[in-house]
Amino acid sequence: MQLVVSDDMVIELKDMNEEEFYEFCGDNENYRIERTARGAILILAPAGGETGNQNADLTEQLRRWAKADRRGKTFDSNTGFHLPNGAILSPDAAWVLRSRLAPLTRAQRRRFLPLGPDFLVELTSPSDRLSKVEEKMREWMDNGAQLGWLLDVDSYRVHIYRPGGVVEVLDAPERVAGEGPVEGFVLELTEIWEPDW
Repeated sequence: MQLVVSDDMVIELKDMNEEEFYEFCGDNENYRIERTARGAILILAPAGGETGNQNADLTEQLRRWAKADRRGKTFDSNTGFHLPNGAILSPDAAWVLRSRLAPLTRAQRRRFLPLGPDFLVELTSPSDRLSKVEEKMREWMDNGAQLGWLLDVDSYRVHIYRPGGVVEVLDAPERVAGEGPVEGFVLELTEIWEPDW
């Protein structure tokens, strides 16, 4: 099935099982596609240049730390996570403990990962509504994430999500330090807030 989209949109496709959804994503590989717990398909426009550069910086910093730390693996914005509530979502960057990945078969590792990340970061883009990204962050936390950061680029704010906790908001920090599963990770924000090009 081919799909042509000019803007972000939501499409309701009934009775699409995981295999059909996986094939649908493959048929429409130029789009970032997610599925809600209720089965709605979310088609997201590709990132703009600035957002793509910011996301590359974010993922590179997390990956560099994870390779040195060796307790977990890093995943980029193209990785789908099949959450316990049935949603299949993709954060901008994610990290999962190796011990949680080890039991997965090769077939499971090649598809949407059948678990939620331990840590994730969402980065707002100009087309995002903050309320929608905040809703997505709550869904990540409700499905097992131990720590989540929402980087609101336009307001220079970091929203820190923890399980069952109140969201902490940092105004214009130069860096944010990991805790819990990613203790020791420090994300430098200067170039994410103000790309140098």
